[in-house]
Amino acid sequence: MAAFFDLLKRNRNYRYTWAGQVVSEVGDNFNNVAVFGLALEITHSGMVVTGIMLSRAIPAILAGPLAGVTLDRFDRKKIMILSDAVRAVMALGFILALRTRQTSMLYLFSAALMLASPFFTSGRSSILPTIASEDELHTANSVTQTTQWMTLTVGAFLGGLSALVGYEWAFLFNALSFVFSALCISQLHVEGGGFRPARAQLNESTVVRPWHEYTEGLRYMRSTPLIFGIALIAVGWATGGGAAQILFSLFGELVFHRGTAGIGLIWSCAGVGLVIGGVFAHWLGKHITFEGYKKTVFICYIIHGGAYVIFSQMPSFGWALIFIALSRAAVAISSVMNFAQLLKYVSNQFRGRVFSTIETMNWSTMMLSMMGAGIASQSYSPRTIGAVAGALSSTTAIFWGWAHWTGRLPQPAAEGVEPEAVEIHGDPTA
Repeated sequence: MAAFFDLLKRNRNYRYTWAGQVVSEVGDNFNNVAVFGLALEITHSGMVVTGIMLSRAIPAILAGPLAGVTLDRFDRKKIMILSDAVRAVMALGFILALRTRQTSMLYLFSAALMLASPFFTSGRSSILPTIASEDELHTANSVTQTTQWMTLTVGAFLGGLSALVGYEWAFLFNALSFVFSALCISQLHVEGGGFRPARAQLNESTVVRPWHEYTEGLRYMRSTPLIFGIALIAVGWATGGGAAQILFSLFGELVFHRGTAGIGLIWSCAGVGLVIGGVFAHWLGKHITFEGYKKTVFICYIIHGGAYVIFSQMPSFGWALIFIALSRAAVAISSVMNFAQLLKYVSNQFRGRVFSTIETMNWSTMMLSMMGAGIASQSYSPRTIGAVAGALSSTTAIFWGWAHWTGRLPQPAAEGVEPEAVEIHGDPTA
């Protein structure tokens, strides 16, 4: 924990990025639970949750390639600010959905939010090696992901109370959180204009053919087995992970009969597990070899899937919360370590495309998983669907283990950090 606080104290750019992340993601998760709770309150149907999740997944998939090319072509800081501004306006739309009680409005504004999101989330990943030195990067990655999960815990808990304090406050807070995030990002500064990646001069061909640039990024990923392997295990997790997004709401509302508060508790305990896993991964990452990292990922996916299957079958709500936390702790350890490898080995000129492509692949698979879970929910119980989802996520370990033990995941040369692009982090006002 000392390393976390030291980074925040020493690195001004990261401190602003982190502050914006905390507020905006608490607002996001507050909003998520409120939207799901409102949807189930209006319709009492698992299909509407599926519909909302799909309305988020499809725009994220469509926006991903464009976000990647844009982030690798223009100033990433300005793109992130614009994304926050658009999302602030769209987040206010949920108040209209609340007053009209129309689920179509929930779909519309969920889609609009996610259409703008990849420009920010992939942008934040892309600038991390620019605002953190090589020595700080492992801690910065761990703090960023652990904070994401901590805000999930806090936001989900507050979202569970949204029915008591009023959904309108949840939606208003979400909109204001994007404004705060934009103000924080506007304070970032790197000498030499480091937020725009260095690249060859654009010519007429590349200006009118952004798809060519995107496929260039795909070829780059395919040429580095480790990067390609990390992208594929994100897909493997999403085969069951998409269904899990829907099942959390169904278990809280329809299996354990605890309403919006139950949904919030499940998401909160998932967040606690993620935070614990993230903290452990930060410690482990400093003491583990590259070979040890690959073995750890294999073990984590077996634990994750197995614990999720047990969660889905637990008759006791308390024990179900414990096993969902264990499942998510395993996911967190793998995620922090995988992301650290990407930050270390992905070249700056391809970061936007690599991170957005992985996000797009993840959302695409989650969309299919959500559709399958939504359709299955009409004929099968959430417990049955949960067992299948956990088993599917565990199959990721099979692919990764095979690739590792057959020598298909060699360690690449480090490219992720350019020390000359990193500012001197001392802050005279700290």
